Amino acid sequence: MKQVVQNYKSGELAVLDVPVPGCKPGGVLVRSVYSLISTGTELMKVSEAGMSMVGKARSRPDQVAKVMQSVATNGVPATYRKVMGKLDSYTPLGYSLCGVVERVGTGIDDVKAGDLVACAGNEHALHAELNWVPKNLYAQLPDGLAPRHAAFGTVGSIALQGVRRGEPQLGDVALVIGLGLIGQLVAQLLTASGVRVVGADPDPARCELAERLGAAACGDPSSAAVEAAVAELTGGHGVDQVYLAAGGGSNQPVELAARLCRDRGRVVDIGKCRLDLPWNAYYEKELDVRFSRSYGPGRYDPEYELEGRDYPIGYVRWTERRNLACFLDLLARGRVDVEPLVSHVAEFDDAVETYQRLKDGELKAVAVLFRYPGPVEQPAEAATPAVAVPAVNVPAVNVPAVNVPAVNVRRSPGRAARTPMRVAFVGAGNYATSMLLPHLAQRDGVTLSTVVTTTALSAANAKRKFGFAEATTDLDAVLGDPAIDAVFVVTRHSSHAELTRKALLADKAVFVEKPLALTEDELAGVLAAVEESGNDRLQVGFNRRFAPLLHEARARFGARTGPASLRYLVNAGRLQHGSWYLQQGTEGSRFAGEGGHFIDTASWLLGADPVSVYALAAPGNEDLQVVLRYPDGSTATITYVTTGPPGFPKETLDLIADAKVLRLDDFVRASVYGSGRKRWVSSRLPKARDKGQNAELAAFIKAVRTGGPMPVPLPSLAATTAATLAVRTGLVAGAPVTLASTR
Repeated sequence: MKQVVQNYKSGELAVLDVPVPGCKPGGVLVRSVYSLISTGTELMKVSEAGMSMVGKARSRPDQVAKVMQSVATNGVPATYRKVMGKLDSYTPLGYSLCGVVERVGTGIDDVKAGDLVACAGNEHALHAELNWVPKNLYAQLPDGLAPRHAAFGTVGSIALQGVRRGEPQLGDVALVIGLGLIGQLVAQLLTASGVRVVGADPDPARCELAERLGAAACGDPSSAAVEAAVAELTGGHGVDQVYLAAGGGSNQPVELAARLCRDRGRVVDIGKCRLDLPWNAYYEKELDVRFSRSYGPGRYDPEYELEGRDYPIGYVRWTERRNLACFLDLLARGRVDVEPLVSHVAEFDDAVETYQRLKDGELKAVAVLFRYPGPVEQPAEAATPAVAVPAVNVPAVNVPAVNVPAVNVRRSPGRAARTPMRVAFVGAGNYATSMLLPHLAQRDGVTLSTVVTTTALSAANAKRKFGFAEATTDLDAVLGDPAIDAVFVVTRHSSHAELTRKALLADKAVFVEKPLALTEDELAGVLAAVEESGNDRLQVGFNRRFAPLLHEARARFGARTGPASLRYLVNAGRLQHGSWYLQQGTEGSRFAGEGGHFIDTASWLLGADPVSVYALAAPGNEDLQVVLRYPDGSTATITYVTTGPPGFPKETLDLIADAKVLRLDDFVRASVYGSGRKRWVSSRLPKARDKGQNAELAAFIKAVRTGGPMPVPLPSLAATTAATLAVRTGLVAGAPVTLASTR
């Protein structure tokens, strides 16, 4: 299928051929009929992409701050790769469309194939021939509503939410500053609510259009006409609300708002304009400044948008989806008229030219629509393959005991005769593209065969950047391809165990990022697949045991004779709002997701698997103390904190035994102290924090190509996973958890 994309580094716009997105549970696959260009938001993004790197940094100081923090935590080279990888990728455009439901995912019963729906979201309602849209981001069209008008649904919801934030009442007078697409819709919605509207915009054509659609008066914000209209309509008191729908770097809109708003009036920011509030003017009138966040309640909440969890109507009357449905209803009943706003309808194949004309100013437009080829008709039910993304339930565990399932394998033959080794990636997110694929792309003896994702553009980006031969959303075709030797599972945590199980049963060597499993049943299922297939070619991404600095430090420390005490402090930091790590109902806790890293590192340093786990949690956050006991009496204490300062190192480790100390400082410096021996300190500051990914991949590739043993024994992978899961069991039980060792 085709999709409009932009390279944020170069500014290049293109209509790209990408794989069809999979129809995941909880949503629908929609074939676009019309999609709307937001001449404000999208053109701002297009303009930013054309800036120099300095210009991009100046326009997004928030992102610059994140980059500097990443430099402090991960070093310059790793941060550079991550940032350049994000910049030099195709990003999607679009967030408002109307289309036909082509395929219905499991769990959806409110629409069927052939229904017309309006769709929202800058990750789901893209300028593309096909989009997968989750339940709470689409709404069915009322009878008689034209698809080209329904394509305004998202921007209409933005305007509607802004009006709701202003709380207008019958007879009020409102000032709308900025009469672009959003401003025009705000003015119409206010008029439909019984509010008299004054508009302000420097473009006479936009002022004339707003008056034709119901505004009482409009004019240039710098002229006396606007102030005169406000004085006449309000008896000199000022407007009840001001709606800021303007963009740009001028502070004129907020100054005008203060001047023309009545005492204790409301100022609602809907657009993205400069907001240097003149303190005296706003204080003297005690103005109520409010922000309107996009389409309404539910925006940026992954449980609402992605998992389909609605808010009870008694508590949240107007959500994203209800706003979308409400705006469609207003359109269908003729309360809002968007046809006069349509300045141009372009064929989808002409998308690049259309954007360029808008950017150059050749095409003057309030709203532009893309029209997609093909009639509106009911599609075939089996048109598009679905990618299986299993729903995972995390049951409560009440029994303070965890068994490490026994592992009995009939090792599958090696693939030494097959050269080069052909690799498929399932998932191409940030970790895969910044930490794994750069090490594999140029490696001798490895061919990147196929990349599989559920979103078309991520697969296309990975194919372009790393040289995959194919990009697809069809997992079954990859698993059924006998030419593929190894499958990398780099998806969200909830799908790891099921995808690993399927790949093992398909006789593939498997590299799965941590965690291997989120429940004991999932772990048992993976090991049952090993037993059933005789295929034990499994590696979990526990890369720290392969870190060169830690290897050298362990060699300097030497053998030990007595029990050891190990302390591992992990300053994990807070997650950004909206991170999928916060979706604990499906993705597990943070420690379940990454705790295996630290348990595996401790077990490797101590040369054994843990026999018991005791965990304590700090109230009100995710801070943990995890104490592991080992067969020889050694202990490891992992302190996992999310409340530490961001400037402190992420990982520090101390191993003490036989009057010797090994210290690791965040994979930057290591040292060994010993009684009667000279202190050893790593010779120089490394150029980057090498946490072992490259060495780990080299060991995995060697094992697959030669048929030799896997880098980490399967019983150890199972024991580390079981110990990680035992943390949750211990927290519930409030007691130590005994692990049944298989060694």
